[in-house]
Amino acid sequence: MPNIFTILANLFRPAKYPSDSLTEPAQITNSKVLVIVYDPIMDRSTGTTLSQQMKWYRPSDLLTGFMADLLQVSGGLARYQIVQRVDVDEFPAKVDGFQYTPQTYMDVWLGRVSPHTPSEVDYNAILNKYNVLQRVAKNEIDEVWVFGFPHAGFYESAMGGPGAFWCNAPAMKNTEASKRRFVLMGFSFERYIGEMHEAYGHRAESIMEKTFSKLSGDANLWRRFIRYEKVAPGKSACGNIHFAPNSQVDYEWNNPTPVISECYDWQLNFPNFKGDKRIVGPSEWGSGDIRAHHKWWFNHFPRVAGRKNGIHNNWWQYVVNPQQVIL
Repeated sequence: MPNIFTILANLFRPAKYPSDSLTEPAQITNSKVLVIVYDPIMDRSTGTTLSQQMKWYRPSDLLTGFMADLLQVSGGLARYQIVQRVDVDEFPAKVDGFQYTPQTYMDVWLGRVSPHTPSEVDYNAILNKYNVLQRVAKNEIDEVWVFGFPHAGFYESAMGGPGAFWCNAPAMKNTEASKRRFVLMGFSFERYIGEMHEAYGHRAESIMEKTFSKLSGDANLWRRFIRYEKVAPGKSACGNIHFAPNSQVDYEWNNPTPVISECYDWQLNFPNFKGDKRIVGPSEWGSGDIRAHHKWWFNHFPRVAGRKNGIHNNWWQYVVNPQQVIL
């Protein structure tokens, strides 16, 4: 029987900290996306764009494959909808106002000159030009995906809005007018879908780290989830976006050494772990293929009903919508 202090603590618990639950359903999280594609025309006589000239990937194909993968690995709980796509015939401006031209960009690409410094893109210019803060505040969009290219100057992800926190990059300043948190993803059409998952994976790591930041020890399930053999001998779980359960170095997703991991316990039994530990190796996560590994990793994210310590057992609710993270 709970004592008087427990009763009083629960009675006066702030409403923003939800009570634990065994049955609250895992929610589908919908996100409306503004897509901005920087693909400048390099040859005016032919209309050839940078992606065409360099024979890089078509953003449309990347978007289709990426969103289909997320829908699959989240069990249908992470649903993205592109509400607008803007194709931009220019190089994005740097923080000092500099913009490449087709000639100066190719000079850098061919190694004739060094890349411009500072290299960072002017995020505020983009947010202002496309009314991002106002559109987020009006619930017209929930986040922004930008496609660039090498030397464009984008972080893989960055967060803005009131209470924005580190999201594999410093929080975007002076963005509180959005009235809620949002993420701006920086993709490159020089790379393929696996690298899009890499960027999204670091976003997920940052958001889940913050979600569990007030919990320690066994209560911090995120810390348990990302264990791998090198840092937690005999306690390997699912690793992180860079390290599979048996990786010894970054990006080593084809290490042949088998290890004992509880990754199946996470996938099949969470949150009621049964001590299901199995010997696993690289064939589980694609034998070195970046897209296969990242999909395998995401597929182990909890996505079931309930709440414990105020945190939903469906982690996709936080990854897709960082506004749900309680600070």
